[in-house]
Amino acid sequence: MTKTKQTYKQQARILRALANETRLMLIDRLSNGECQVSELVRLAGVDQSTVSKHLAVLRNVGVVDDDRRGNAVFYRLITPCVMDFFACSLKVLKSRG
Repeated sequence: MTKTKQTYKQQARILRALANETRLMLIDRLSNGECQVSELVRLAGVDQSTVSKHLAVLRNVGVVDDDRRGNAVFYRLITPCVMDFFACSLKVLKSRG
């Protein structure tokens, strides 16, 4: 794939979506399998509307997807390759430590 200025712009949009500790926590949990919003709310320790906004950011850049089942909404990680970023960032942290 030839990288264009538009490609870099799109990549920056994804990286901005990842650049939030709550969203990283949600992604990390979803890397273990889908779960209900209520579980993510408990994990993040913030209200449901805040978690829903974070999930919407991640959904808009194609990292997560949702599945509505009756009144329940389940989220799942659809681009598990973002976990490579987690591994890379941990390597950076260790090299500086």
